[in-house]
Amino acid sequence: MKEKKKLTRKTVLKAALIVYALLSLYFTTSFIDGMFSRDYTAISQYLPLNDAWDITINERSWQNVSLDAFRFAPVNKGDTIIMERTFPADTDCTGHALVLQIRQAAVTVYLDGEQIHQYGWDRIDGQKTVGSGYLPVDLPDNYAAKTLTLAFTVAEDKAFSRFDPIRVYEWKNIYRVILTENRIPLFLGCFLTIFGLVTCCITIFALLFSGKFSRVLCVSLFSVCIGLWTLCYYNVLLIFAMPLYTICLLEYLTLYLAPIPLIIYMREDVLALNRPLMYTVYRILLTVQIMVTAVFLGLHSIDLVHCAATLKYMQVLILCNLVYFIIVEFMNLRITRQLVHRLFLIGMLLLSGCVSYDLVFYYFDRYLGIAISSTKGIASVGLVIFIFLLLVSFYLNLTQKMMQETERNFLIKSAYTDELTQIHNRRYCMEYMTRVKEKENPHYTVFCFDLNNLKITNDTYGHAQGDILIRSAANVIVDAFEPHGIVARMGGDEFIAIVETDDSGKISSMIGEFRSGILRKNEEIPDLHLSIAYGYASCSPKECNIEKIYQLADDRMYENKQAIKNSGARALDSENAKHSPERV
Repeated sequence: MKEKKKLTRKTVLKAALIVYALLSLYFTTSFIDGMFSRDYTAISQYLPLNDAWDITINERSWQNVSLDAFRFAPVNKGDTIIMERTFPADTDCTGHALVLQIRQAAVTVYLDGEQIHQYGWDRIDGQKTVGSGYLPVDLPDNYAAKTLTLAFTVAEDKAFSRFDPIRVYEWKNIYRVILTENRIPLFLGCFLTIFGLVTCCITIFALLFSGKFSRVLCVSLFSVCIGLWTLCYYNVLLIFAMPLYTICLLEYLTLYLAPIPLIIYMREDVLALNRPLMYTVYRILLTVQIMVTAVFLGLHSIDLVHCAATLKYMQVLILCNLVYFIIVEFMNLRITRQLVHRLFLIGMLLLSGCVSYDLVFYYFDRYLGIAISSTKGIASVGLVIFIFLLLVSFYLNLTQKMMQETERNFLIKSAYTDELTQIHNRRYCMEYMTRVKEKENPHYTVFCFDLNNLKITNDTYGHAQGDILIRSAANVIVDAFEPHGIVARMGGDEFIAIVETDDSGKISSMIGEFRSGILRKNEEIPDLHLSIAYGYASCSPKECNIEKIYQLADDRMYENKQAIKNSGARALDSENAKHSPERV
């Protein structure tokens, strides 16, 4: 009953801690979110410019167009787009900026025919990537009632098939609005990046001591890639005044590199299947992923083919990897119903669903100009959950392996440890002697010991007292000889010590410590009567065979034992003669 109550209390305490952690996370997140969104209504006021546009794409023109409903065939590299409209006459013109969201296109902004801003033309002339994202354009204080003209030149094929909303904000509020509208990606991206970097540094240090943490390194690298990709994808890095093409390059780089640590992480699960075909497929996927990533990034670096053109092929490859991982985890579940595989499978299914949603959203938006939902970028949420499940599954897997290793070490120790004295047993000693025999030019000494009077102690005082005598003898021998080698119980009342020296001075010092130990033990335990016979032999140039050295030490031990018996008998005869009646 007491044990059940203890278990119940522990369960309740754990549940309370989990609830406390979740509530703390919720209230902390709500507080931080409130700090970001507190003034959002005031700072997010803007002038919409989504209607009354005259648009010319190449040689085709449209008048009085609303951007919300305007759709066209995906534009290709080299296409030109001209957009014109007039600002309202009653506009407050102080400290404003035009916010465009460009997609792989260079743009020049004119106000009544006068150029006020341009971006990306030098990049197009140099055959370099232009990038995508928010582009703030400073407006003069007298732009009211003037004609706004936007001239685009597309830098990549199939770049877009609709226009994003065009708005006018106060300059001082632009970056706050971007951060507030993308605060969830900001939190997730910062968390994943910082967590990944910190974990990566710690894991690299831990790998110096154990290779068990290699999967944690994979998770941390994957986390860094996804965190940076999230910050780039949602233009959060704009607050650091980074150019759009740099942000875009970092976005592609992290997206292309992210699958590699995840594939490496999967290696153990593939090997657990013990199926050569699945491992062959795994090696093919890993090789293809590394080669394709290297080729695509290499082509991009020399501006031959940009990542924007190869993105669809990389997305197909990533989906193939996800499908393969799901199959692997389903097969693992058929072999073993471990919680680790269930968690990983749940994470893979969730991640696949989120990524598939974002890909569908991306392709509908890019090629059809249809926004299927106002919610986008849920892959980041799925990735955070997936990384959390990865860590949980790794922790469970590592705990299970540590328990198995502890059990294995216990069994090994039991096989090589004497149960009564907790020192090495005969089996360990024989294997150690084999290792000594294999050494070249060994220097060692073998000591053999035999405990005196054990049978008399067992018969007179019982086996419990005999066990005390055996443990006492083991303690004395260990204290004197184990710092210099190994000590083992060969069985019954016999012990052995093998020390890694043949120096006579050191041997004499050990023997002196051994004899002193016997005296101290007899003083500590009344009526112990500890007495140990011993003999030793050292390796010499003439004879270095350990079996023969051991036999010689054993012979000398028996000589010593016989001498102790004889000296004991003479002492007893002398004592009897002292008390015998005198002869007349």
